[in-house]
Amino acid sequence: MSRFITSESVSEGHPDKIADQISDALLDEFLRRDSSSKVACETLVTTGLVFLAGEVKSNSYVDVQEVARKVIRNIGYTKEEYQFAADSCAVISTIHEQSPDINQGVERQDPLMQGAGDQGMMFGYANKDTEDFMPLPVMLAHQLVYELAQIRKTTSLMPYLRPDSKSQVTIEYDDNNNPISVDTIVLSTQHDENVETSKIKEDIENILIPRVVEKQKYQRTKDLFSKGYKLYVNPTGKFVIGGPNGDTGLTGRKIIVDTYGGKGSHGGGAFSGKDSSKVDRSAAYAMRHVAKNMVASGLCDEVSVQVAYAIGMAEPVGLFVDTFNSSHINISDGEIAEKILKIFDLRPYSIIERFGLKNPIFSPTSTYGHFGRTPYEKEVCIIKDGNKEEKKTVWFYPWEKLDYVDKIKQEFNL
Repeated sequence: MSRFITSESVSEGHPDKIADQISDALLDEFLRRDSSSKVACETLVTTGLVFLAGEVKSNSYVDVQEVARKVIRNIGYTKEEYQFAADSCAVISTIHEQSPDINQGVERQDPLMQGAGDQGMMFGYANKDTEDFMPLPVMLAHQLVYELAQIRKTTSLMPYLRPDSKSQVTIEYDDNNNPISVDTIVLSTQHDENVETSKIKEDIENILIPRVVEKQKYQRTKDLFSKGYKLYVNPTGKFVIGGPNGDTGLTGRKIIVDTYGGKGSHGGGAFSGKDSSKVDRSAAYAMRHVAKNMVASGLCDEVSVQVAYAIGMAEPVGLFVDTFNSSHINISDGEIAEKILKIFDLRPYSIIERFGLKNPIFSPTSTYGHFGRTPYEKEVCIIKDGNKEEKKTVWFYPWEKLDYVDKIKQEFNL
């Protein structure tokens, strides 16, 4: 019997995503000037206002107001009629020093014994839906709003588009967990006045969706659109008022969009604005790395992995593995977990070193999902001794690398 799984995504112009982007831009600017910065920045955006709060321990100075305005400008909020514009909105900051009670539990004389920045549990997930080992519904939802933003920013094909938009995709699966069709697409996009919904729907059908279909790497994914699907565009009939003028945005309010679209579990901790000493972020990246390499190695077809920490402690308090009866070896999931702990060093410092998480690499993660992205190397600008600039080549999305596949195969005799 068929099953239906739904995931959503939001564009870079969505209020919550504006907040995430500002928080991660602030993090990157602190790391660019002091790689040991400890940052936990929260952002609120509403009509004509950006409010910055949080804790920072850093030897550097960042013009937080200019960082926020640059992010807003790059998204496309530049017109006064939006009631939220880069050059006119107020930016208020109450960022203060990190608590020494937290800091004493994180920093150690021996870096390898660096403690977790907080307690909590973090999950990773992977399956065989896509070539990137991600659930298909959330990946298609991301691609829809990403392509819509590219159309808005780089073409004149849909000149009425405004920055705020949301997507939702429902995929039909068979009893063997194989996707068999795209069942429903919901797309809501902010637009100029006096544009008919019928015109927007026509352009979504004839411009946006064909671009998304064409960019699918798997032919089998392209074929999922051929059976016909239900399409709902701006179901309320009008979406002129949007962005922070239509809805207050907060950092960390799109954690399911940021991860697996509801297909995998989530520990509850947000990512954006947090440096890598916060295991909410770094350990979630490590768990995705573990899960993706497990599936890519052929160990299993689907897996969820959970790690947990105590604040100030380096070693995780536990690791849980669930292969959903898809394992290709004849041992229990508990025994798999024991072997995984031998392969992957899950102490916070080791995770940070493995992925280079003291580099300013986080701004791109704040939109269209932290997972399922292609890792790449790129030069970044590091600022030394006040204003001296240096170029450094770093990895972005290193947790998406398939660099532990051979180690897993060797350990499990695959």
